[in-house]
Amino acid sequence: MPSSWALYQPSSKFLIEYLVAIVVIGITCVTVISLTHSRASFLRACGVKLGRVKRALREIERKTFHLCGLLVPAIHLLLLEAGISDATCAQLCWAITLCGWVADLARINIPLVARNWPLRALLRDHEQKQLTGGCFFSLGCTLTIATSPPSIAMVSILFLVLGDISAAIIGVSFGGDACIVKLGRAGKKSLEGSLAMFLVCFVTGCTVFAGVELREYAAFVGALAATLTELYEPFGVNDNLTIPLISSVALQLGFKRIETCASPDGLLYVRRLFSSLFGHD
Repeated sequence: MPSSWALYQPSSKFLIEYLVAIVVIGITCVTVISLTHSRASFLRACGVKLGRVKRALREIERKTFHLCGLLVPAIHLLLLEAGISDATCAQLCWAITLCGWVADLARINIPLVARNWPLRALLRDHEQKQLTGGCFFSLGCTLTIATSPPSIAMVSILFLVLGDISAAIIGVSFGGDACIVKLGRAGKKSLEGSLAMFLVCFVTGCTVFAGVELREYAAFVGALAATLTELYEPFGVNDNLTIPLISSVALQLGFKRIETCASPDGLLYVRRLFSSLFGHD
């Protein structure tokens, strides 16, 4: 008998509508902040300490650009709706990724290209002489799309885009206020930022897979994998590559595990477990 995961896969139409809703919310937030008479006063009213305001504003500006990453799953889903196969979409992603890497390598090695590089002002200092996060983002998305079902690929990319944005902005704005423990490989990450990322990823997973029984289990595993990957950057690899790839594997393993809980006793046990953890039936 097909599992609930097989029966209740989110449709492409639902996934597109979900992405549109995320984009609308993002644009609304950016517009509100932009139209605010004094953005610094707005952040102070939100509880950001005076000494953190300038850095928080700079981080918001940088991370707002990262919302463009939502175009990747959006275009992927639109192509699928148009009748393009998933394999063809993956091939297109590989072509775009290859072009991106060639262009960025040219920026690093050819001064003329470096001087005229678009959005040069948004590059961090350490990115001036090395590959940008965009290259790793493109490769991470391509590998995820090539190895995952469309819904898993979309959620994994959302984990990267929305999770990383929330971790960075909350971490810069409030990191160390409630807990002074420093986390991560270099001790530069905060508990507040990591919790923000986990919650955003968990809620995203639960809402996208709202029609799947025991979705909380897979969403929890995927969100935890994404958060820990962002926190510790395993093997020192850029997390724009590792977050979508590792979280897509974690989500698939989580849903596979759900299939083994298909018996009435297994379902009852897991339901009770998550009811106690998250306070609902």
